Order: sequence, then C-alpha cells, then structure tokens
Amino acid sequence: MALTMVAAYDVREDDRRSRLAALLQVHGDRVQKSVFLLSIDEPDFCELQARALALIDADTDSLWFARQCADCWGVVVRLGQTDLAPRSLHWAVL
Repeated sequence: MALTMVAAYDVREDDRRSRLAALLQVHGDRVQKSVFLLSIDEPDFCELQARALALIDADTDSLWFARQCADCWGVVVRLGQTDLAPRSLHWAVL
C-alpha cells in the first residue's frame, strides 16, 4: 500500500539539489520549490532514502520525510495556487 509523505529539503549545491529534486519527482509532485508530495510504497521508500543519502552532503544539507495519514491528509488546508498538476503517463521507446 502506498504511503503519502511530504519530503522537504535544504541543499546548498545546485547540482546536488537538482539531482535530489529529480529523484523525488519520480515518486511524487513538487508542491513548493523544495517540498514534494510523495506516494510511495515501503520498499521503494527504503531505496529512496538510501539513494537520497548518497546524493546529499550530510554535513551541510538536510532532507525531511513526514508520513501523512489518510485522516490528516483529508483535512489539509490549501490556499492560493495549490492545485496539483494531473499526473500523466508517458511512453518511451528505447
């Protein structure tokens, strides 16, 4: 079963920040410049943590994951331009 999580980061270096954002975008949607809403299952989350740890500098960067329960997510208040873009599937032929 997929978990709903909020991921937020503060990464100093542009290259590391871009690679981390791309990694997080695989599993969810960007809702702010450094905040993602993820839908991910437990095994993929464990892999995501390992890959993210390999990307960031643990001495200068930070990455937070906050698990959101269905009840909590049901009462989220959103103001302003907060609509998420609809997810679309794309096919790639290699």
